[in-house]
Amino acid sequence: MATVRVRYAPSPTGFQHIGGVRTALFNYLFARASGGRFILRIEDTDRERYRPEALQDIYRTFDWLGFHWDEGPDRGGPCAPYTQSERVELYRQQAEHLIQAGQAYRCFCSPERLERIKEEQRRANRPIGYDRRCRGLDPAEARRLEAQGTRPVIRLKAPLEGVTVFEDLLLGRIETANRDINPDPVLLKSDGFPTYHLANVVDDHLMGITHILRAQEWLPSTPLHVLLYSGFGWQPPAYCHLPMVLGQDGQKLSKRHGATRLVEFREKGYLPEAILNYIALLGWSYDASTEVFSLGELERLFSLERLNKAPGVFDYKKLDWFNGLYIRRLPAGRLAELLLPFLQREGLVADPPGAAEWERVQAMVPLVRERLTLLSDIGALARFLFRPVAPAVEELVPRKLEPARAAEALRRAERLLEGFMERSDADNEARFRALAGELGLKLGDLLMPVRVAVTGSRASPPLFESLRLLGAEEARARLRAALELLA
Repeated sequence: MATVRVRYAPSPTGFQHIGGVRTALFNYLFARASGGRFILRIEDTDRERYRPEALQDIYRTFDWLGFHWDEGPDRGGPCAPYTQSERVELYRQQAEHLIQAGQAYRCFCSPERLERIKEEQRRANRPIGYDRRCRGLDPAEARRLEAQGTRPVIRLKAPLEGVTVFEDLLLGRIETANRDINPDPVLLKSDGFPTYHLANVVDDHLMGITHILRAQEWLPSTPLHVLLYSGFGWQPPAYCHLPMVLGQDGQKLSKRHGATRLVEFREKGYLPEAILNYIALLGWSYDASTEVFSLGELERLFSLERLNKAPGVFDYKKLDWFNGLYIRRLPAGRLAELLLPFLQREGLVADPPGAAEWERVQAMVPLVRERLTLLSDIGALARFLFRPVAPAVEELVPRKLEPARAAEALRRAERLLEGFMERSDADNEARFRALAGELGLKLGDLLMPVRVAVTGSRASPPLFESLRLLGAEEARARLRAALELLA
C-alpha cells in the first residue's frame, strides 16, 4: 500500500474556524495513525479576497493548537512550492495540455454576454449555466479573436450525457448525471489564474495526495473533479466527505450560534487541549463511553472506520466542561503562567508583573482552580486580591437579618482577624463558629457579610484562604470600610 498523503488546503480569505480546524485535525490524525504524511497547501489564487492577516492566522492557530504538518510553505518538502500563487505557470501548462487532448477549449464570451445569458435563463426558469457557445468554435475564428486582443478563459469540455461515479469512504457510491454538473466550468481565468477546481486537482495529483478528507459541503464539487482527473488521464484519490458540524438548532454552525473562529476561543480562555479533544468527537468516536483523549492517544486510535455519517452537533456547554477539566489538570505553575495575560488584560497585574504580584498570582491558583471554566473567568474571581472592592450595601446584609445585626457581626469578626495569620484554619474556623453562636447566628450568616466585605461578592474562592492571601491588615481595613457603608 502506498504511503498515505493527506492535506489541509485553506484559503487565506478569512480566519480559521471550528469546521476548518476539525478537517485539519482529522487529516493530521489519519496521517499519524497510518504512518503517512500531512501537508499544508495555501490556496491563495482568489486574489480579490486574499488577506495577509488571514494567512498569518493559519500559522498562529496551529502553533497554538500544537499539531503541525510535515510539508508546507514554512517547512518545504519534495513538492514545493506549497503556495498556489507560486504555481500559476504549472496550471497554465496543464490547462493547455487539456486543450491539446481535446478535453478543454478556449471561450471568448464577454462578461456582458454571460450575464445576459443568465438573465434570460432566470426569466425562462431554466437551469443557470454556460450555453457552450464556444465549445465548437472554429480554430481560425479563435486565432482571429486572440489576434484582436480578446483574452479567453479556458473551459472544461464536460460530457453531455452519462453519469460520473465515485466511491466515498464514508458515504458509499455516489452517482451524478453529467447534465447536472456545472456545464463546462472555467478552469483558467482570462488573467491566467486558475479557478479552485483546476488548481485543486492539479496540486492534489502532483503532490501525490492519496486521500482527500474534507467537509461534506464540498461534495457537489467532487463529480467535476473526478471528470478533471479523467480528462488528464490520472487516477483520482480516495474521497471521504466528513460529517457536517451543526449548531444546536440543526443548522450549519455559524457565528449566530456563538464563537466559531479559533481566535475567539483563544481570547475567551479556552485551552488548546480542550478544543482538540472536543472537536475530535464531532463526527468521530472511539467507543460508546470514552471521551477524554490526549493528542497522542488520538494519533494512535483514530481511524476512518469510526467516523459517523450523522452530523456532529457543537455543544458549547460540553466544550466548557472539557475546558474546566483540562484547567484542573494543569500544574499550578503552568496555570499561573496562562492566567497572567488575562489578569494583565484587565489591568490587575503589571506587564511584566512585579515580584510581589507574581508571587500572589502563583499563590491564588489553588483557590481558583476548581472554579475556573475559562481562563478569562479569573478577572471576576480574583479581582479582590489586586484591587479595592466596592461591595453593595444590600449584599452585606444576609436575608432575614437586620442591618444592625450584620454590622455587629462585622465588628466582632474584625476583632477575630487579629492574630489570624498565626492560627491554623481549623482554629480560625472554630473561633468564627463560636462567635456565630454568641451572636445567635448561623455560621453562614456570619461569614456572608465578611465574604462580601473582603471580596466584594457573595461568590468567591474559599474565605479563609482568601483572607490569608489578602493579609489580615488589608482584610480588617475592608471590614471597617464595610461598617462605614452600613452606618
